[in-house]
Amino acid sequence: MKHKLVIAVVALLALAGIAVGGSALYAKIENDKAPDALALSTPTATTDGASPGLTEQDLAGTWTVSDGSQAGYRVAEVLNGQDVTVVGRTSDVEGTVTIDGTSLSAADVTVSMTTITTDNSNRDGQFLDILKTSEFPTATFTLTEPVDVSGVTEGTTSVQATGELTVAGVSAPVVVALDAQTTATGVEVSGSIPVTFSDFGVDAPDLGFVKVEDTGTVEMLLTLAK
Repeated sequence: MKHKLVIAVVALLALAGIAVGGSALYAKIENDKAPDALALSTPTATTDGASPGLTEQDLAGTWTVSDGSQAGYRVAEVLNGQDVTVVGRTSDVEGTVTIDGTSLSAADVTVSMTTITTDNSNRDGQFLDILKTSEFPTATFTLTEPVDVSGVTEGTTSVQATGELTVAGVSAPVVVALDAQTTATGVEVSGSIPVTFSDFGVDAPDLGFVKVEDTGTVEMLLTLAK
């Protein structure tokens, strides 16, 4: 009897080891294939070797979010104690940005939540339900304080912008880290916003063996044109 008990305990430990090892392997595979954070493209040099820039006069005005823009989220799923990076993206992004002189004075960006996809259609279905996309199909970011972006006239700049993010019908103040650069055709802006989902009334899924962290990052890469 004692011998059988020892065998049973060893078997259970072996199964636990297989589960943990399998989870670790799955997490490594998923993390390795997760897309990098959205970021500025490599600047295109001019004929004299410098990055293209804009004069203050060229920079001022209203810019439109155009083709090539993307937005989405980056969160961590915890599977049997292993962190798995999950990234969702969509190219259904629109909006406008206004620059007065060298001050970013207004920005309104709208993202379609119904077209954000990951590499797992089942997960995407849960995402739609959790964020109540049938009732609130879009998320928006609105700038609430002006930001000095004069550095863009030199080619690139990095700034912090204060705004309001609305997700699932709930709005909350946020700070977005922005990187901007001029390109041969306009301006490119990347941004990341750390978020806590409970601030927007969103309950992160928890299925016991797998759960989603309550914090994550909203990412965006905007191609702006006049």
